[in-house]
Amino acid sequence: MIDLNGVAVFVHTVRAGSFAGAARRLGLPSNTVSRRVQQLESELGTRLLQRSTRKLSLTTAGREFFDRSAAGVEEIELARRDLAESSHEPRGTLRVAAPADFLEHFSPDFIAEFLAPYPRLSLEFKLDDDPVDLVGEGYDLAFRAGAMPDSSLVARKLADAQKVLVASPAYLAARGTPVRVADLAAHDCINMPTGGTRTTWRLDGPHGTEEVRVAGRFAANAARALAAGARAGLGIALVPTMLVERDLETGRLVHVMPEYRRTVGGVYAVYPSRRQLSPAIGALVDFVTARFVRDGACTRG
Repeated sequence: MIDLNGVAVFVHTVRAGSFAGAARRLGLPSNTVSRRVQQLESELGTRLLQRSTRKLSLTTAGREFFDRSAAGVEEIELARRDLAESSHEPRGTLRVAAPADFLEHFSPDFIAEFLAPYPRLSLEFKLDDDPVDLVGEGYDLAFRAGAMPDSSLVARKLADAQKVLVASPAYLAARGTPVRVADLAAHDCINMPTGGTRTTWRLDGPHGTEEVRVAGRFAANAARALAAGARAGLGIALVPTMLVERDLETGRLVHVMPEYRRTVGGVYAVYPSRRQLSPAIGALVDFVTARFVRDGACTRG
């Protein structure tokens, strides 16, 4: 196999017109440049340059080889330069997998804010609650919430994911506002289906972890449905903070006993490898983390 470094040295020698000129361009000793050209000639089995005390000249074979290889050497050097530049500036297309409601919390306004400093970068999102095969499906990065299973992937914890108690103003006006964990037993509490009449809620508060057995008239197997039930006045729901932050801001929902919450795993950025992490991935992960911490949607892990 031909040594491509030798081909590059030969091309630079022809362009410089001498071994000394090529050596200056390449930052190599002149005798090293001459030796590499000789090695290339030996590999090809033909003379490429005629040497004299005054100058170098191409043989017929040398001219043909130069004409066919010079453009390739230039393309390789341009590719190397582009890669060197891209190692510092986020660029290209970043394919991101995230939960279906990710852009409800990390809105397109935030995407625009993130992309503004990087005109050569674009984002492509796949929004799906089912985890994707990052390597098999060609994704660069995934955002996932909950407990992370053991995996060959790298999972960077961005924040703690928490659940909080919420209810509609109408429900609280009709049924009263609980002030102690034990009070929840007398309220309609919106739950995931459990197959029984009551379920246990464990809440972390000023006195540590407290438990209460609760029941209600509405259950659903998706957190978004639980939040919708709370907005409709069906009871008190224990749901992820991120899911209801806008409802709390607008007053559609009220934070019930805000000193109590439940930590349920975390929010993670997941990517295939720590080695040579692209600037685009690092920049997006840092931006999302800052947004979570700044807005208080989660607490930093």
